[in-house]
Amino acid sequence: MSGSPQDFLRSARRAWLDWLEHERRLAARTLAAYAADFDDLTDFLTGHLGGPVGREALAALRPADLRAWLAARRRRGVGAASNARAIAAVRSFFRRMDQIGRLSNPAAQSLEPPRSPRRLPKPVSEAAARALVDGPVATRRDWQALRDRAVLLLLYGAGLRISEALALTVDDAPLGPAVTVDGKGGRARRVPLLGIIGEAVEDYRRACPHEETPGRALFLGARGGALRPEIVQAAVRRLRGALGLPETVTPHALRHSFATHLLGGGGDLRAIQELLGHASLSTTQLYTEVDAEALWETYRRARPRLDRGGG
Repeated sequence: MSGSPQDFLRSARRAWLDWLEHERRLAARTLAAYAADFDDLTDFLTGHLGGPVGREALAALRPADLRAWLAARRRRGVGAASNARAIAAVRSFFRRMDQIGRLSNPAAQSLEPPRSPRRLPKPVSEAAARALVDGPVATRRDWQALRDRAVLLLLYGAGLRISEALALTVDDAPLGPAVTVDGKGGRARRVPLLGIIGEAVEDYRRACPHEETPGRALFLGARGGALRPEIVQAAVRRLRGALGLPETVTPHALRHSFATHLLGGGGDLRAIQELLGHASLSTTQLYTEVDAEALWETYRRARPRLDRGGG
């Protein structure tokens, strides 16, 4: 192939990133992180190999070269999660190059991420979740308090991600018995809603002083712009301080609690997977470890003779 090593590298990098953006439809933040990880690798290799990085250098990379790169990242204080993402980026690049016939390196494609401790969700107790959801209107009834309650109900009562709740528009209202949300990876799903959620949203809409126009964000900040996640997070921090709740009580913990409490009540794991919009059942299965005691209680209720010593 004609051209300098730098020309090949720029062309290959662009082809890979275009594929990730337009074919794989990666989120902009993930795309930027992958690009930065790949650039980090090639910058390291320039010094490690003592010359420009092109097709021949990439094709000749050994596992030891890639391990040296990861070791250098660890010395810089890069954590296990970031290194795992960087490995995923590198594997994606080499896999795509192999698919389009521009470069082949099986060793790079088979690079395994380092094992890291699995962080399990920290659900909120049912009592704490109810207190948190009702907290915004417990002491005041302004439109922002009604807004916060409606948002928190969508997280705890429907299992929405905070980004999904804040992406709703006035065109989605009034929220009926179900709402369609766009989840990760562009996967749309239909989520059933309790009546109390729709009522809370309507209470907020009636109190909100800003005019509704087609396509406008459903939930607004104080000045009329779309509500930002950090505003919801700050509200939760204030509430948990006032209610004496631990720091593990966060907006995302409410989503985990939705799943955990459903599972503890005997909910079907695959149904919960659909409600949460998880691409893989293995992600949902984390909740079986989180709420083991609740699962045992469900089992004991279903088989009461065991508690009485019966057979």
